Amino acid sequence: MLDAGHTEEALLEVNNIEVIYNHVILVLKGVSLSVPKGGITALLGGNGAGKTTTLKAISNLLHSERGEVTKGSIIYRGERIQDQDPAELVKKGVIQVMEGRHCFEHLTVEENLLTGAYTRSGAKVARDLEMVYDYFPRLRERRKSQAGYTSGGEQQMVAIGRALMSQPETILLDEPSMGLAPQLVEEIFGIVKSLNENEGVTFLLAEQNTNVALRYAHYGYILESGRVVMDGPAADLRENPDVKEFYLGMSDEGRKSFRDVRSYRRRKRWLS
Repeated sequence: MLDAGHTEEALLEVNNIEVIYNHVILVLKGVSLSVPKGGITALLGGNGAGKTTTLKAISNLLHSERGEVTKGSIIYRGERIQDQDPAELVKKGVIQVMEGRHCFEHLTVEENLLTGAYTRSGAKVARDLEMVYDYFPRLRERRKSQAGYTSGGEQQMVAIGRALMSQPETILLDEPSMGLAPQLVEEIFGIVKSLNENEGVTFLLAEQNTNVALRYAHYGYILESGRVVMDGPAADLRENPDVKEFYLGMSDEGRKSFRDVRSYRRRKRWLS
């Protein structure tokens, strides 16, 4: 379901994948999406929609949770990658920033950042570290502090900065707004936009905060129960009445919430 605004060169393609956990639990039911080179693509939906599972299928982190891709294909730069070792994918430039940040709490901020460059050495590492500090000035101030004693927003910055230290081409960013104050959410997404525009980093971000994600992304996919139910340019999704009502909490009658909807019924075309 791509349109003229989404016909750029596809860097990453997910083609009709199914994911099963523990050999019995079907979580993804034929998910397809395309991530253009140099774009910000948003993967939207509520808890349990399949966003994180989609990211882990791409980065091949499912096996540690007894999950597997049982159907379909994942293509990166024209190559099937769903059976490749996660470490090899990192070398190819595909990096996942996990939900929950997962900083090394007893290491300093700078030591955390340097773990992202453990396969590298020399002047380029120092250059990239300065680049990270330029994008995240707060981390420069906290560079000698233990990561476990920094704020949630600072830890999210550490997680993204650590990913940048591996020289990624594509970052899979999982729930960057989780647990953060609105002002910090805007700051994080502003930095994502800058990294995309200035460094050419491609982003696929999974996010429940549909409002902020669609303001920064170029294109969006909405998942429900392991299926893509809608996709389109972010500007179009922001104006779509279904998205407004059920994901942005607004309708023609004004702001709504799910608590106010006695019977949550998707429009018939969503089920096709």
